Amino acid sequence: MKKILLLSDTHSHIDDTILKYVAQADEVWHAGDIGDLVVTDTLKKIKPLRAVYGNIDDAKARLEFPLHNRFTCEGVDVWIAHIGGYPGKYNPAIKKEMELNPPNLFICGHSHILKVMFDKKHNCLHMNPGAAGKSGFHQMRTMLRFVIDGDKIKDLEIIEIEKRV
Repeated sequence: MKKILLLSDTHSHIDDTILKYVAQADEVWHAGDIGDLVVTDTLKKIKPLRAVYGNIDDAKARLEFPLHNRFTCEGVDVWIAHIGGYPGKYNPAIKKEMELNPPNLFICGHSHILKVMFDKKHNCLHMNPGAAGKSGFHQMRTMLRFVIDGDKIKDLEIIEIEKRV
């Protein structure tokens, strides 16, 4: 069983509230737009980290993290990409692989809009944790927390950090 904290779009921002939730997780997953690598360096000092780079990330982030990260956690096939789209509207770079070999859990960021939905066509759970950072148009800073237990994804929680100022 693994407790996962999922965040995205930190845009160089890390604070004590985020770190409080990091400490409660077994692993942290970051769906891109990290910004300054101080963010991921800080996360890695506390818990194991899986991440992808996003469209705002520089060459250093692109050397450290992949564009796509596909792995198995417990019994769940997970795919993280920054710009992924949504069920029925996947990014063209994702769509073909989604048709041929869909994961159990598809995660993306980029939109700053928290959304969790089930893709019936691909039998896949889709998650976007919204944005944990302060840069962007979003009103509320958000993250997701959930448990992977064998091949089950359960105990999903939306974490509203605070209104962005």
